[in-house]
Parts: sequence; structure tokens; C-alpha cells
Amino acid sequence: MQFRKSKQTLLATIQRASYDKSVMDLLGIESIPLAVVPKVLPQLVPDSVCFRCDVCCRFPEADSFLRPYFSVDEIAAAVAHGLPPASFPELSGSQIHLVKNPIGEGYICPAFNPVSGRCGIYEARPLDCRLYPLALMWDAAQEEVLLGWDTKCPVMHETVSGVIAAHAERVAALLKSEEMIETIASNPRLIGRFQDDVVVIRPLPELTARSRKRRVASCLHALTPGDAPRFVQALERADVLGPDALAAYAFPYHYIWTTQLPYWWMDSGETFFLFAHSPDGWFMPLPPLGSRPLEDTVGEAFRLMREWNGPSPVTRIENVTTQQKVALERIGMRCRQKEGDYLYQAEALAVLAGDRYKSQRALCNRVEREQTIVVEPYHNRHRDGCLALQDRWAEQKRAGSIGETAFLLLQDAKRAHALALAEHERIGLSGRVAIARNRIVAYTFGYWMTPRTWCVLLEVADRSIPGLAQWLFRETCRVAIAYGGVFINAMDDAGLAGLRTAKLAYHPASMIDNYVITEFEG
Repeated sequence: MQFRKSKQTLLATIQRASYDKSVMDLLGIESIPLAVVPKVLPQLVPDSVCFRCDVCCRFPEADSFLRPYFSVDEIAAAVAHGLPPASFPELSGSQIHLVKNPIGEGYICPAFNPVSGRCGIYEARPLDCRLYPLALMWDAAQEEVLLGWDTKCPVMHETVSGVIAAHAERVAALLKSEEMIETIASNPRLIGRFQDDVVVIRPLPELTARSRKRRVASCLHALTPGDAPRFVQALERADVLGPDALAAYAFPYHYIWTTQLPYWWMDSGETFFLFAHSPDGWFMPLPPLGSRPLEDTVGEAFRLMREWNGPSPVTRIENVTTQQKVALERIGMRCRQKEGDYLYQAEALAVLAGDRYKSQRALCNRVEREQTIVVEPYHNRHRDGCLALQDRWAEQKRAGSIGETAFLLLQDAKRAHALALAEHERIGLSGRVAIARNRIVAYTFGYWMTPRTWCVLLEVADRSIPGLAQWLFRETCRVAIAYGGVFINAMDDAGLAGLRTAKLAYHPASMIDNYVITEFEG
């Protein structure tokens, strides 16, 4: 979005004259008079409840898709109220940069005081915050804009449903105004992705019609299970599936996360381009896949993302291999290393011989002494039992050593697991379940990266059974060997120290390097 030409619109959002000089120069403003930010939306949640709440303004990860979005006008007002311009990656409109929570886990909005529970820019807070606990989101099919109520807000459980419905209807009526529709359509990141813990109040057809026209380029297609064969053909043309292939070079790796981010694809010159649409803009989770020179197709990809994103720093291509990195650095691309995949010798993990595997071997032996477990290929009849296990497993981890931040990440993963369970056959996943005392106690899903490399995508084991996770992983390796497997790819550690320790304890045969590339700025 470009800066608006009218200074009157901008000035009407500013409450005091203290404003960063660099931003004033950028916007062409010499001085800013005092003004009042109008409270456009009614507020249902009492201040006293907000001050006691431990949900709002706190986030599990630094790039949480739930962090508030500010338009150009709202950024100006926030800076005038004391937030540094560096809090915003794009002064033309962006989600705010979060900061570490100084008194707890996770991250917080820099305008939030976690001790007092107050917002430092409350009177100038953005529309995104004024709406809450109502939320704007696309439906699960990414076709319709919905108004919903976030069940994470405690008022949802304390307020009579009729009061909630009446408040939502008042807000919905305001959202029908031409001014509000144009504001939201001009700032599409105000509309979030689908969340199954948000109760749908009503659809917003007027906003849907305006937003869909501006939403995606006509060349893009939403990623569906039916696109799996096309994806596989593109991988074959690109010739990237060697022994050191990253786990990301597989359809199910990406498709299960469409629960979190919309994925889109296009074909151009027999090249498959995969894009993901985050609240900050478009990026590519993989380099273009095809037989054309990568230098040409990457250039085309960045031209498209520049067109769609403008100056947004989100523009990037992820999961770049070492070989690709070398070629792209020659044409001036900037590469940054990220967490790599762990690759193991399947035979070593199937046997667990020697002192280096003493701990894992002892745990597996304990399971065999104390449990009677039957392993079966996953079938749709197992779905409810696996979902129940996933809930139980998440609660067990929450009660153990993980904090609230990690638990929220598990909640996000729950939707990905549910999608994998529902669509496993169509997207190329194979799964197995472990049953003890007529109850599913573990499940694992993966796929063949190559005829010799099995990739473990999902793995859940009941934590009340000591050693079950180690036993399940050993069984996975044994089954892989039975089908001709030589290597096990256990993916990356997502930068989590505990997961890194666990993966290193199995002594990987090698690490597969992984890079993110951005355009050269020089």
C-alpha cells in the first residue's frame, strides 16, 4: 500500500506533537497538531477485565500471525504516542515487531506493559485491537470473510450470549460502511486466516466481495490435495531428490500447514512456483521447481513477490539447498543459513547397539517388558483415537517441562495433525498406530523422500508410558529397512533447544544444510 496523498487524513489520527523526525520527513510533514483519535467501534470488554487478562498482547513466537496490524495512519499515531518507528517493518502498513516478555515466556507487543497490564497507546490503538475480541478472518476454504469471536478471551465465557450477539451485530453494521470496507480492503492483512477456536458470528458479504477482488493474482491457484501429482512431476523435472534432499521437497510437508497459511501455486514455462501468503505478505517455501535454469526462475519469482509485497521484508525463498545456494550467490543473491535436517543411518537406529545408544536401548527394553503393543497401518477408523491421543499428549507436555509458549505452538500443530489424518492417502502420507489395552497410544506418519530415504513428518507417543517415543522411532526405522530404506530424515529442530538435544542424542550421520535467500541489496 502506498502512502496516502492527503495529510488531513494522517493528521486526524495523531494525538500529540512528539513525532519522530525521520518519519515526518518521509511523510512530508513539518509539524503535527494535537488531535483526537475517534473511537469508531464500541467496546464491550470492561477495562477491569482487560487489566486482569493474561491473553491479550502476549504471543508464543516472535512472528506470530496474531500480532496486531497497523495501517500507515495508525503507525503515525503509535509513533506519536511513543513507539519507535523501528517497531514497524513497513511504515506503509505492517504488523508490529514483538519484543521479548521481560517477566515471562514468549513475546509481547512493545506498547504493552506486562506489569500493569495496560497499553501505552490505548487511545491510539489500531483497528485490529479495537475489534478484539471480535476478529476478521477468511473461512477454511479461503473464500469468504467472516466476523467471529475469539474464545481465548475470557469474556466469551463470562458474558451472556445474547449480549455478545448484540455487540457483534452492532460492529457488523459498522463494518458495512463504505469507509470501513475501503479501509479493510486497502489493508488486507487485517483479515486473518481461519482459526477453529474463533466462533463464527456471521459472514460479511460486502467486505468479501471487495477483498476478493484485491486478494490474489489471477495466475495463482489455491493448493489442494489434487495438486499432489503436479507437485511430484515438478520435483522430477527439477531433479532435486538426491540422498541429501531436504524434507521440504515433498507435497505433504507443505500441505498439512495450509491450516496455518494459505498456499498458492502457478505454472510458468514448465516451472512450478509455490507461494505462501503470511499476514506480512508473500514468500516462497521452496525455490521454483522445473528444468529451466534456477537463476532465471528465481529472478521471475522475486519480480512477482516485489509486485505483490512492495517493500515488505517478508519477500524470500526458503529451503534452498547448498548446491542451489552456490548458483544463486553467483548472481548476487543473499543467503542466510537456517536449521538443517537430521539424517540418520536407519540400520543403526533399528539396532541401537553400543554405548552411544545405551539410554534409548534401555527405554525400548522397558516398553517391551511392561507393555503389550500392537502396531497397525493407519486406517480412517483410527482417526478419533489419534485425535484423542493428540489432545492427551499436548496436555501431558503442558503439565511437564514446557511452558505456555510451547503449548500454544502445540495447539497450532493440532490442526495440521488433524488435516494429515483426514487426507493422508490423497497427499502421499503413510501412517502407523500403536495400540495398547485397546487404546491408541502412539502414531507416526511419514513419506519416502527417495526409494532409500524415509522422512518422519509426525510422531506422537503417550508420555505416560516411559520409553514409548524411543520404541516407536525404533519401530519406524525397522519398517523402513524392511521396505528398502537406508536413511531416516527426521527434519529440523525448529530452533528449539530441547528438540535439538533429543535429535543429537541419536547421533545423525549428517546434517543437511538449509538456506533462506533474499535479493541482494547493494
